[in-house]
Amino acid sequence: MKEFYTLNDLAMITSLTTRTLRNHLRQGTLSGEKIDGIWTFTDEQIQDFLALPAVRQSVEARRNAPVFDFLADNHKRANRACVILDYVTDDREAKALSRFYCDCANRASGIELRIGNTPGHTRVILSGGEDTVMDILEAYYRRSDRPGIENP
Repeated sequence: MKEFYTLNDLAMITSLTTRTLRNHLRQGTLSGEKIDGIWTFTDEQIQDFLALPAVRQSVEARRNAPVFDFLADNHKRANRACVILDYVTDDREAKALSRFYCDCANRASGIELRIGNTPGHTRVILSGGEDTVMDILEAYYRRSDRPGIENP
């Protein structure tokens, strides 16, 4: 776990824009410290911020946006897929899932990825070209070290 997170890290964690996060800093709903001109946040500051009901609602809305966007687009020009995966996880498994899906999304083009972690639960939303989404899912299910699967 990191000692501190930057504003860009927090934007990735929450799916909120850096501008929105700066507004929260100005309003006092987000606490942080500027070090060498860069906003930094501790785990505790992030958890306090995410515990606010209005923030939690905003974060959930942003995380679920790919699903709503997918459903709202009735004029797709290519085959697309949107998949919601819910995993029962411990902290180690949640980190492994996040790392795997982030790595895959970074290597693929046109993939929208959202990952949400709550205690004991990880939700992954993948949206993009159907072949690319299926390739990522197949890569996950070919792994022998995925959560819930014993290594042979």
